[in-house]
Amino acid sequence: MDQGMVLHQIGTIRSMYRTRTEAPRQGIGTDAVSELELFSAYTEGLEGIDVYRYLLVLWWADQAERNLLRVVPPGETIARGVFSTRSPARPNPIGLSLVRVVNRTCNRIRVQWLEAVDGTPLIDLKPYSPGLDCVEE
Repeated sequence: MDQGMVLHQIGTIRSMYRTRTEAPRQGIGTDAVSELELFSAYTEGLEGIDVYRYLLVLWWADQAERNLLRVVPPGETIARGVFSTRSPARPNPIGLSLVRVVNRTCNRIRVQWLEAVDGTPLIDLKPYSPGLDCVEE
């Protein structure tokens, strides 16, 4: 029996981008600073995170379309399957961003390279590990 899935928002992303069109297509390379504001109930989960310079941020692209299975990627003219793209328009609009940590104060982490819009729900944080997350061809 399908019981569905339940996600718990752990915080909110604060950024200078007010709309999807203001946000960069990819955040890496931009110096803009955003803030990951965790709800106080999750602050304890940040213990030990200060040793990491980079994090993987999972967020809910709440302004994205959810009914598209084919999209035209930027710079291309032919639509292809959404799962072969990085489009935020997808059945489950989960954003994944590699960010550089600027600093942390209590339950707030200031980061660079995040392309999420202000007010975006924060789903999860994971430390970036070059040995696990980087594949050399």
